[in-house]
Amino acid sequence: MSSQAARSHMSIGEVLALLQGEFPDVTISKIRFLEGEGLIEPERSPSGYRKFTHLHVEQLRFILTEQRDHYLPLRVIKDRMAESFGRPRALQQPQETRLSRAELIEAAGIDEETLAELEDYGLLAPVARRYDEEALKVARTVGALARFGLHARHLRAVKAAAEREAGLVEQTVAPILKRRRPGAIGEADEVARELSTLLLDLHASLVRTGVRSVLGR
Repeated sequence: MSSQAARSHMSIGEVLALLQGEFPDVTISKIRFLEGEGLIEPERSPSGYRKFTHLHVEQLRFILTEQRDHYLPLRVIKDRMAESFGRPRALQQPQETRLSRAELIEAAGIDEETLAELEDYGLLAPVARRYDEEALKVARTVGALARFGLHARHLRAVKAAAEREAGLVEQTVAPILKRRRPGAIGEADEVARELSTLLLDLHASLVRTGVRSVLGR
């Protein structure tokens, strides 16, 4: 890669510096959240670092302006972005996952006993006798944990922690919903998603810190 081509890319910190003058509340976590929601698609270096271009900066400026000035939810902003910038692959509507009991067992690589245990301990539940993408993720993860001797009955503390964190999200978005202004539901949904991402990051960091302590590192 030439030096000129290399300078056409920016780090997430450089992007933040370009935007903070106009949008003081923007953070690195916010940019990562918008990437996770599929609104921007920075490239990745071989070592995994994000590589942003000036187009990404303009896209972020567009998103942040729509949120600040019009209180638009992300799903509406996605459509407007498609008109202004074209529709990236990540903005295509994903196919909804609706699995039967047998399909979930096969897709997750678990058995009927494990699924029954997951339901008994409240780790997942069908909706109209179907299981969604999150249920599939839970089933797959518990299936992987079983290799280490951890089963649904051992994960009640994890479920309790998740419920407490969900309670924090609920407390935060409740005042937004009470405003009853246009776009309040979309704003609450976006805040809930971003807050969930931040709490997951914090949870993961705390677990890693605890593990290092156990290992004496």
